[in-house]
Amino acid sequence: MTQTTVRRVRHTPRPTESERKNAAAALQRALDRRDNGGSTGR
Repeated sequence: MTQTTVRRVRHTPRPTESERKNAAAALQRALDRRDNGGSTGR
C-alpha cells in the first residue's frame, strides 16, 4: 500500500498597508488603556 500525505496550506491574502496601520493603532490603544488603568485613568 502506498501512503500519500496531503498537506493543506491556507493562503490568506496579505493585509494592505492601511489595514496594517489600523490594526497597529487598535493594538496600541488597547495597550495604552491597559497601562493607564482604563478610560478613567485610575
